[in-house]
Formats: sequence, structure tokens, C-alpha cells
Amino acid sequence: MAPNNSRQYIPALIVIACLFFVFGFITWSNSQLIPYLKIACELSDTQSYLVATAFFAAYFVMAIPSSVVLRKTGFKKGMSLGLLVMAAGALLFIPAAQARNFNLFLTGLFIIGSGLALLQTASNPYATVLGPIESAAQRISIMGICNKIAGIIAVYVLGSITLENADGIKAKLLTLSPAEKALELDALAARVIQPYIVIAASLAALALIIYCINLPEINEEEQQAGDSEHSAGKTSILQFPHLLLGALAIFFYVGVEVISYDTFTGFGEALGYPLAEAKTFATYTGYGLLAGYVLGIIAIPRFISQQKALSVLTVLSIVCVLLSMFTRGAVAICSFALLGFTNSVVWPAIWPLAINHLGRFTKLGSALLIMGIVGGAVLPPLYGKFSELIASRQMAYMIMIPCYVFILYFAWSGHKAGLRTKSSI
Repeated sequence: MAPNNSRQYIPALIVIACLFFVFGFITWSNSQLIPYLKIACELSDTQSYLVATAFFAAYFVMAIPSSVVLRKTGFKKGMSLGLLVMAAGALLFIPAAQARNFNLFLTGLFIIGSGLALLQTASNPYATVLGPIESAAQRISIMGICNKIAGIIAVYVLGSITLENADGIKAKLLTLSPAEKALELDALAARVIQPYIVIAASLAALALIIYCINLPEINEEEQQAGDSEHSAGKTSILQFPHLLLGALAIFFYVGVEVISYDTFTGFGEALGYPLAEAKTFATYTGYGLLAGYVLGIIAIPRFISQQKALSVLTVLSIVCVLLSMFTRGAVAICSFALLGFTNSVVWPAIWPLAINHLGRFTKLGSALLIMGIVGGAVLPPLYGKFSELIASRQMAYMIMIPCYVFILYFAWSGHKAGLRTKSSI
């Protein structure tokens, strides 16, 4: 694959953009499933955040197997398989809703996450190598726009279905007998069936389309002429310190990003906003991410390197978290929403910095970075437990600070660890 002949690979980028749309819609749907399942399955805060745990844990478990699958099937068949796995997970929501069984919901989410792990392992290397490594953050930002537009759509569409009149339902449940309450909750649980049938059918259709089109393979051996200098004599992916640090940076980033939108509804409620209003707060994060992606496309690498952009916006993220913790009302909401903007460059910048100079280890390195997405499984429930222990959802956001500090370290020096030549890209 010749990374600089970009026009030839525009069709491939369009396919990857469609996949990023799928990633966004499915992932951001969790922000609506958390408050929805909390009511329907009568869960505590910590239990409800297991939605994120089940979903993102699949990335950790399935990332390395995904790289093995891709080596056997190739990228095109692997992507189709991943979409079909996701469709199977979505269909599991039907019996889960009918039985109002939270564990079955979690199983479906894990299966969906497993399919996404396969798709992510394939799609991110595409976006990285289809052009100069110096502008990889720009291309991934374009993919991110598709991702976040889908996420915003998911919040509005799924939220309007699953959380319609949620405040009224919560109040009504307090007045019902156990039998009447069970019937009301069964009706609420049934709301999710039709949307996930549509999702499953859409995923299966996209799998068929991708299987039938021509999609070029990535040839790891032909990537980056200078890679031999860094990968010569290496026998293990563990011999690339900058990659390992990048995977840890991805872990912390995904954790704080998931917290920034999956907990936004609860944060709004804690500040006194009704659920009917707070359920759409996650879209503010999405708008911030979109604005950041657009700015990244314009500015990187023309006016600022992806490494410097990562440093500056990570510092701003720390400021936003502190403002969210120590202010109230609109100021706190706006500060938390701004995390969308400051987070926007983190994934697009970490990925190329971490995968740079891997050569023949690119696919396995991609899988290792995908494993870092398990941060989305670990940090949200940790936040939920911490908020219960200190009895404050607002002050519990302090767990995000050390995560951003590590990302800042990676931006400053961690991305150069173990490389024989020092350069910022």
C-alpha cells in the first residue's frame, strides 16, 4: 500500500468513515442506556455504569484475537465479520428486554463491543497510513467528525425513545404497587426492542455491502521507509516503549472521554436539572468534539504539530475538570461540555504518535492500542463507586486529573521513548 497516493484510496476512506459513523452511534447509545437501564432494571449508580464496563471490556479481551482474525481473513472480510457479530449482540437486546434481565443486556453489549474491537483494529491503521504520518491526526479527525455526528444523533434518537417522560415515570413508580410497578417497568424495557432490531438490520446490511466492494489491503512491509531503522532486530511488540506508553495513554483517554459523556446526564441531575433536560447534555460534548475536529483538520500540521496540539489541549482539559468540580449551574455544565473540545485531538494525536515506526508490527501494535480502550470499562464504574463513597458526583471528577497528567507526559516525552531519533510529529 503506497501511503502517499491518497486519491486512489478515497473509496477506502469513505468506507472507513461509514464505520466510524457506526462506532459513534453504537458507543454513544450507551449514554442513554445507562439512565434508561437504571430505571428499567432498578439499578444503583455503580451498577448502571456496568453498561460501559461490559461494552469496553470486550476491546481488551478481543483486541489480540481480532488481530489474529484479520491476519487470516484480511481487512474486508474481517470488517464484515465484525459487523455481523455486532448485529448478533444487538438482537440479544430483544430477549433481554422481554425478560428485563440486566445480565443479558450486559452480554449483548459485550458481544457488540467484540465486533467493534475487530472493526477498530482494522479501521484505525487505514486512517493512519493513507497519507503522511505527519497529517494522520488530520485524517483521523475527519473520521472523528463522522463518529461524533453519529453520537449526537444516537443521543437524540435513542434518548427520545427510551427516556421519553422519564421524570414522570420515575415519579409514577413511587405510587404503584409491586405488581403494577413490574408491569410499568416491563413496558419501559420493551421500548428498546424496536430500535435495536433496526440497528441489527442496518449492521447486517453494511456487512454485506463491505463484503461485496473492493477494499485494498494494508501491506505492513511497505509502510514508512524509515521504519527499518527503528524496528530492525525487534522480535516483540513489547520492545517499543513508545507504543506501550501510547496504549496506556489511550486507556486513560478513553476512560475520561466515556466519563465526559456517559455521566453527563447524572451530573446534570446532581446539579438540579430535570432528567428531561439533562438527558441531552451529552450532545454538548459531541458538539465540542466536532468543533475540535474541524479545528484540527484546519490547523494540524499546517500551524501546529499533533504533539503540541495534544499538549495544549490536555492542559485545557485539566482546567475544565477543575472548573466543573468547583462551580455550579451553567458554568459547571459549560466547563464539562468543553471537555468535548479539549478531548477532540487526544485520540487523533495519540494514535499516530504511538504507532509511528512499527513497520511489520503495525497490525499487532494497533491491537495493543485497541486494548487500551478498556479504560472505558474501568474508569466509569470507578467514578460511580467513588461518587457514592464521597457522596458527590461533582467532586468525584477529581479521578480524571491524574489521567490527563499521564496523557500530558506522553505528549511531552513518552511518545519518543525508545526511538533512536527524536522528532515531534
